[in-house]
Amino acid sequence: MKTRDATLVRIHVPVAAETLAAMLAGDGAAAERDPVLAAVLAVIREDNPLGDFGLYKGVFELSPGWESFQPDADARPTLGEAGRTTLSPTAILAVHAPCPPEDAALAAALDRILAIHPWEVPVIEIVPVRMPVRMPVRMPVR
Repeated sequence: MKTRDATLVRIHVPVAAETLAAMLAGDGAAAERDPVLAAVLAVIREDNPLGDFGLYKGVFELSPGWESFQPDADARPTLGEAGRTTLSPTAILAVHAPCPPEDAALAAALDRILAIHPWEVPVIEIVPVRMPVRMPVRMPVR
C-alpha cells in the first residue's frame, strides 16, 4: 500500500439552532445558509491546501453536533453565561491538507478561519496523518 503525508484539520463551528435542526432533518444545504459556517466553508473552497486532493478541491466532511462548556467569571462567551453549563449547536468540519502542519499556505488559511470564528477559544485540531493513495494519482505539490 502506498501512502502520503497529510494534515487533518478538525474545526468545531457554532451554528444557529435552526441550522442544526435543518441539518439533522437532512437539509445539507442549511450549512450554506448559516453565516459563520458558510464563511468557514468559503475559506476551505479558496485556493489553499485545505481540502485539496489534486483531482478534487474543497473536500471536507461535515457532522452535526453539540459542544458543552461552562464559562468562568472572566470568560466572554458568545453563548451562555458564567458559571452555567451551556450546550451549543455545532457543526464539525474535518478537512485534509496535502502538506505538513507547519506549511505557510495552510497557516494562512487557518488564520483566516480564526478571524471568522466567533468563539473566544476556538476548537480547531491540527493532526499530521498518513493517507493511503492509489497510484498513479496526480497529487498537489506544495
